[in-house]
Amino acid sequence: MKNLSSILNVVLLVAVLVLYVLHFTGPQKPVASTSGVASDLKIAYINSDTVLKHYDYLKAAQGKFEEKGKKLEQEMKSRAQSLQSEIESYQRNVNSMTIGQAKAVEEDLGKKQQNFELYRERISQELMVEQDKINQELYTKITDFLKEYGAANGLHVVLKFSNTSDVLYGAEPLDISKQVIEGLNDAYRKESGKLKTPSEEKKEKK
Repeated sequence: MKNLSSILNVVLLVAVLVLYVLHFTGPQKPVASTSGVASDLKIAYINSDTVLKHYDYLKAAQGKFEEKGKKLEQEMKSRAQSLQSEIESYQRNVNSMTIGQAKAVEEDLGKKQQNFELYRERISQELMVEQDKINQELYTKITDFLKEYGAANGLHVVLKFSNTSDVLYGAEPLDISKQVIEGLNDAYRKESGKLKTPSEEKKEKK
């Protein structure tokens, strides 16, 4: 999630700087007439840690990712154990082999070890690509939602608040984390066909 956090920090900081320049360095005319931004800048923020913790899409995506990672780890462990068994068998029987036989076994084991290293690198790369894909989808889903939410609620800027962000303080009324979580999860349930009925939602609230 660090990559996502860094991307959001940069995007939001640039947005604030642009708005600042437009507001204070432009011609002495109403801001709305020159930049399309209302004279009263409306800002809100989300607590990124809270949003990520309660976003159902991320829970599901990370759950599948971790499950796949465990499965691949088990497969890799099984291959490593099999290769180790062959190496130990060779070491036990090498004295009873001819030079030709020993050389042939060594070459075979060398190829198997190389193949195992290639397999391990491929698995590692595959998991990295998949994690990057999840991060990108997460970023897109959140920013697309915030664009719609911001337009519907008259917001000009939505900042990301966390221990690593440049926002050191945010008044509680500006915190829209709860609304964003609810909106994101509603959209995810519709998208995944898991939209709950009113009776189901009432049961969860009890």
